Amino acid sequence: MPVLEKIVISDFRNIQLQELEFSPNVNCISGNNGEGKTNLLDAIYYLSMTKSAFSTSDKFNFRHGTTEFSLSGTYRMPNGLSSRFAVRITSGGEKKVKRDDKQYGKVSEHIGVLPIVMVSPSDITMVSESGEERRRFVNSVLSQMDKEYMSMMQQYNRLLLQRNRMLKELNPDRTLIEVMDLRMSALAEPVYQARKRFIEELNPIVAEYYRMLSGGSEQVDIEYDSELSKAGLDVLLSSSYEKDKMLKYTTSGIQRDDFIFRMNGHPIRRYGSQGQQKSFLVSLKFAQYEIMKKKYGFAPILLLDDVFDKLDMGRISNLLQMVASNDFGQIFITDSNKVRMSGIVDGLTQDRAYYETSSGVFTRI
Repeated sequence: MPVLEKIVISDFRNIQLQELEFSPNVNCISGNNGEGKTNLLDAIYYLSMTKSAFSTSDKFNFRHGTTEFSLSGTYRMPNGLSSRFAVRITSGGEKKVKRDDKQYGKVSEHIGVLPIVMVSPSDITMVSESGEERRRFVNSVLSQMDKEYMSMMQQYNRLLLQRNRMLKELNPDRTLIEVMDLRMSALAEPVYQARKRFIEELNPIVAEYYRMLSGGSEQVDIEYDSELSKAGLDVLLSSSYEKDKMLKYTTSGIQRDDFIFRMNGHPIRRYGSQGQQKSFLVSLKFAQYEIMKKKYGFAPILLLDDVFDKLDMGRISNLLQMVASNDFGQIFITDSNKVRMSGIVDGLTQDRAYYETSSGVFTRI
């Protein structure tokens, strides 16, 4: 499994320049809110996914007053050898990703090389917001595990953009749009099938983690809601053409799929307490972790950002027992309460490292 041995961060968020070495097992980062704990985890996430876990635009990642940032990490790879990965972004939007000083032909080639799972308070948007956040989650997981899926999504999105552009014209070329519809349909079907298989695999694992975490008082599941369960995309696009032309955008397709999180048969958004929602999201991410571990044959890096917040001590204890007993790989944990974190982690393993954060500066303690 990849283990992050050392990271160098330059001008990322509130971190000016830091070089840190990590334990291959558990790394604990403490400090008050707003000091930079989450920024460190996001830098690690960025090295895996070539984008932030939080902001869609890189302009929010530059340290105030700077025009570029860079990240580099030395990893011990599953073959036992070390590799150095580096990302550099300029204010002009240029993004360079390298492995051992050799630049990737396409940034997307790097996705899946350093598998990663992040649990964070911002996950709550998957419960509270629109289907876009839930689709982003599913796409992120499947893209790490399946290059073909990622390629099909990229091609589909390019065609969707073109189709929407044509629908804004005064007299769209219907023949050309029909050709485009067939190409989009050929891409949408395998994406639909991949999402369907993923949710079928995910459901029992999420339910089991939730049972272990919460004591089994509620039943949870995920329902995949897609128009493609009724007809092929070419049929759907053909029947919605007049409506699309009037609205000037595409109203059918996999870009409208949703994944409904339920508890005891009801949407968790309406019926779950904060603690229940948090427990569900942690269970969801741990299930993602398990599926990725099975697919890769080794454990991804696990980032747990402020994971103890809104969980009672019983659930925290259950959570950490799951972590300790489940052959997890390298873990990074942040918590503003250092005493709580060390009380829990010290009981799990002797192989751990502690860092204190203040104003973007990290000190090993």
